[in-house]
Formats: sequence, C-alpha cells, structure tokens
Amino acid sequence: MDGRGLPVTIVSACLRDGRGGSPTAVLTEAPLSDDERRRVPALAGTSHAVFVSVHDSRPRGSVVSLRFFTAEGELPACGHGTVAALAFLTGRADDGECRATVHAGGRVFSGWSVRGTTQVEATFDPGAVDLREPTAIECALVLPAIGVTSGTLAPGTCVASVGRSRLLVPVATRSALAALSPDFERLRTACDRLGLLGCYAYTVPTLTGRVAARMFAPSIGVAEDIANANSTACLAAHLARRGDTDIAVDMGDAPGSPSTITATAWHDESGLLLRLGGAATIARTIRLPLAGP
Repeated sequence: MDGRGLPVTIVSACLRDGRGGSPTAVLTEAPLSDDERRRVPALAGTSHAVFVSVHDSRPRGSVVSLRFFTAEGELPACGHGTVAALAFLTGRADDGECRATVHAGGRVFSGWSVRGTTQVEATFDPGAVDLREPTAIECALVLPAIGVTSGTLAPGTCVASVGRSRLLVPVATRSALAALSPDFERLRTACDRLGLLGCYAYTVPTLTGRVAARMFAPSIGVAEDIANANSTACLAAHLARRGDTDIAVDMGDAPGSPSTITATAWHDESGLLLRLGGAATIARTIRLPLAGP
C-alpha cells in the first residue's frame, strides 16, 4: 500500500456550454481487485470510474484499453467514461491531441480528441446499435416505475443495446420529463427481472435536433446518470430510422449538473454509422486509499 494513495484524475465529461458535466474518475491501470475497482467511484464521489491502459504509441495514434466500473461492478461500455478517458489522454499529449484505437468490452473502435483553450472536444465510434420493439411486460413493469403515463407517453418506445439493453421512452414535453419521479426500488426490481441496464426517457426532438433526456439505472448503482452517451447513441440510431441524423441531448438538469452529448448518424455501404461527441475538462487530481503502484 502506497501511503500517499492512488492518484485519480476527476474529469468533468460532456459539459454544456463549458459547465456542469458528469464527474468521472479516471486512473491509469493498476493492480487492483475488482472489489477495489468498485470502491473507486464511491471514494472519488463519482458515479463511474474508468481504468486506462496505454499499450502502444504510434505515429497514427495510441492503442489503449479501457475498463469501466460503478459501485455495482464492471460495465461492458460507458460513453461518458470514454469521453473522460480521451480527455485524460489528451491532457498528457504534448501536442494537445489524441487519436486512439480503443479496446473496451470486447470491441475495438476509434476515438479522437483535441484540446482547445478551455476544454477538450472528444468524439468516438460507439459501435452498432441493436433495436427492437419492447414487449408488453417490459412496458408494463418499467413505465409505471418511472412515472410515465398514457397522457405523457409519446409514440416510439423501443429497446436498444450497445452491449446491454435499455428501454428508450419518449415523452411529450420537457416539463413532463422534468416531472418524472421514479420509484427506484420498483425500477431496479423491474430492470433486474427483465435484464435491462435501465431506462432512458427523452423528449421528442425539436426541428433543430435538440432533445432533453434522463437516464435511470439503479441496477448498476446509478439512480440518475448525469450524462449517458451510450444511451444517446441508441437514441441516435433509433431516430435515424425516421430521418433525424444530428441531435444534441441535454441531460443532468435534475441532478444539478447540466450536460450535453452530440450524436451524428449516417449510412454507407456497411450500414448505419454513428459518432458521439462531448466536451470535457480535467477538474482535479485526488489520491485514494487503495493499493497501487
């Protein structure tokens, strides 16, 4: 045990207009057990932690591996954690840029980031999204648990996955979204039974592609996520089927830390492609009482 503690960088990921964002613990890979990794978010005061391994630095970019944890355990993917990791790597780059080949959750994908005057802009490929219609039991168990009624529900509920399935629930207005008051025990029971990561409620996009959203995921120890980029990727794929190809999603207002995630969708010969984006800043470095190098 290093008496000084394990260094952890706190990155505010997916800022909105230079403020807010989701505080994320980022640290260089260390010889920690999974139980110790699960303790990092709680000790750091964040919802998520990402562990970064740099395997190789090449002229065309670094090769890195990422592992994501909440207090409940490891996640196969974490979008805002990826933004935070790219910002962390950019902060260490002499030229203020990072091009990375990222290994995470069994996938290999590209990430890019560049340091500006006050923040880092990061983008990455979230991978293929699987979409399907929800079952009657999924809607019957989840919708009442988050407080959505027939009067506030808009058309288009679906189940989407970029590694783990979540329910995407459209609501008619921002005021209806803001008024949601989930029963988190009931929601966790429903999601555990159905094998869902959580529920992503969102508003119908405006003509300019602006959306508000809230992500509820008590099954992974996150009652309400400040920024959930992978669910935004799911939404982008869902909306692309009706022709909406560029969206900007506002989250984090209810927890008091506004965030925004952007997503672009387009088709080529291989099918639907997506890019997620977010701004980030390195807030501070702390030391945690955990084993490490």
